[in-house]
Amino acid sequence: MLQLTNKIVLVTGASSGIGRAAAIRFSEAGARVIVAARREDRLKQLADELKTDCFAMALDVRDRSAVDKALGSLPTAWRAIDILVNNAGLSRDMSKLHEGRHDSWEDMIDTNVKGLLWVSRAVVPGMLERGRGHVINVGSIAGHEVYPNGNVYCASKFAVDALTKGMRMDLVDTPIRVTTVDPGMVETEFSEVRFYGDKERAKKVYTGIAPLTGEDVAEAIVWAATRPDNVQIAQIVILPKAQASVMVSHRKG
Repeated sequence: MLQLTNKIVLVTGASSGIGRAAAIRFSEAGARVIVAARREDRLKQLADELKTDCFAMALDVRDRSAVDKALGSLPTAWRAIDILVNNAGLSRDMSKLHEGRHDSWEDMIDTNVKGLLWVSRAVVPGMLERGRGHVINVGSIAGHEVYPNGNVYCASKFAVDALTKGMRMDLVDTPIRVTTVDPGMVETEFSEVRFYGDKERAKKVYTGIAPLTGEDVAEAIVWAATRPDNVQIAQIVILPKAQASVMVSHRKG
């Protein structure tokens, strides 16, 4: 098992949910953590909670120039990123394609696809120079199965799956490992964001089921990151016990 003491981990989308939980779990494992997200106030609160050194970085992954500037100007002590967790992502709306909102589509594609590309392009060359590194992309079961009214969100997560596989092929002759962790139903702010702050509608998504937590997914991420050097966990699909596929789940009462 790899030791994470003094390893540098960058987690995007770290202000809530899976990203926040992953930052905490990596810190507990001894890593130094760079937390990046748009909500700077939440990042500062998170930094105060971590057990190890933390560098908080306000960042919108949709903005390529901002990504390049932020990662290019990291303090010397934080530049040698060992593990990149591309977690920033979101879903917007649930409309039929021909009724969809253009701004929702842009939010999802710019964050889930382009954001992953911009951050990976900025970080991976440094990993190659140092001869070590691990890229962990947070995908979704929606990257394996399309569901009604999930059109563009599913397309963006299918893209994450394809980009992860392509990246693994591109780096197969290097020491860099590439993993995707694909959760099913996770109760975070995901549904509130999808429904533009409608908490009641978001709550109904999880009615009668015990969903995953951000901590459950974070545990899988850290597990993948701590395998022996010769082991590459290509993909983890993690579901609640009561979920069998996107559209098949068991709800009590």
